[in-house]
Amino acid sequence: MNVFQSKLYNAVVLLFLVIITGTTGFLLLSPDMTLIDALYMTIITMSTVGYGEVHPLSQEERLFAVFLILTSVITLAYVVSVVTEYIVSGELFEKLKFKKVQKKIDKLENHTIVCGYGRNGKQAVSKLKKFNKEVVVIENDDELIEELEKENLLYVKGNATKDEVLMNARLKNASNLITTLPSDADNLYVVLSARQYNKNLTIVSRASDDSSDRKLRIAGA
Repeated sequence: MNVFQSKLYNAVVLLFLVIITGTTGFLLLSPDMTLIDALYMTIITMSTVGYGEVHPLSQEERLFAVFLILTSVITLAYVVSVVTEYIVSGELFEKLKFKKVQKKIDKLENHTIVCGYGRNGKQAVSKLKKFNKEVVVIENDDELIEELEKENLLYVKGNATKDEVLMNARLKNASNLITTLPSDADNLYVVLSARQYNKNLTIVSRASDDSSDRKLRIAGA
């Protein structure tokens, strides 16, 4: 959960706490009030629409209503500020964009996953696209993500060594995986994870030396 999600979560929780507090308060102060009446009084007090009271309020109830109004104004101001910040920051747009891409990926079968969009990764993707193969690229670099978007390529943003990122690329339904990460250790980790979840996967990995090549072959590449 990132900073904005955390703020949004806190804002929603705070709003519900105010509603619960208001409803509970009216129930305690007015024994003859039903739960629906108490909730109604809380909502109209928070929104300050003033449709009318369910019954004449006592002094204690009026004081509680004043407290609830002040608390609600502060809470709603915080909620609005968090939502506004969330929208203005582009976080919402980014989430919707990633969801749109993920929906397309979720429909793929027998595709090729390319881990890393560096020089080797770009060459692999270029050759695959020439043969009209479905490709999903896993990349974590923002600049390279922009390139993928310009090329209208499907991608998953994240660390390819993490299982959940590989799963987002539909690893279990893929037929091939090419890992071109700069680190042999990372490539080995990807190969081990990929082979664990997809026994029939054809795996090709970059290796910087013969020792790494042997280890990657043993791992399943």
